[in-house]
Amino acid sequence: MLPPLNPNGDLPAGIHRAGWVEVEQRFGRGTGERVRAMATIRHLHQLAVRTGALRSFCVFGSFVSTEPTPRDVDVILVMRHDFRVEHCPREALTVFTHADAQARFGASVFWLREGMLDERAMRELFLVWQTKRDGSLRGILEVA
Repeated sequence: MLPPLNPNGDLPAGIHRAGWVEVEQRFGRGTGERVRAMATIRHLHQLAVRTGALRSFCVFGSFVSTEPTPRDVDVILVMRHDFRVEHCPREALTVFTHADAQARFGASVFWLREGMLDERAMRELFLVWQTKRDGSLRGILEVA
């Protein structure tokens, strides 16, 4: 169960796990932009799953807030340690090139392999992804 949003309308700082139904109910409805963003998130997830190497799928940014018109979709993919882009299905290749994913899906997709960073560096990176432009923190949603 996701925690209540903070007074700024953001998911509280931290990494919060939720299933697709809860994600859609909480963040994927209300405006056309949110419905489209939810569809994009589901599509990106499907493409990442097709690689057979997805370990964690996280969403952050304005989507995990009360903002009625999220600017874009922000996603973090944590892939299995042995994942290789050159071995993924052709239809999923675009997901693993940041500029291509932005152009094709309107999504900022960041990805890394398990073990690429030590635990401290991973915590710092996820803290960066939680930091808003004004310096405040907004949580990350891990979709289960």
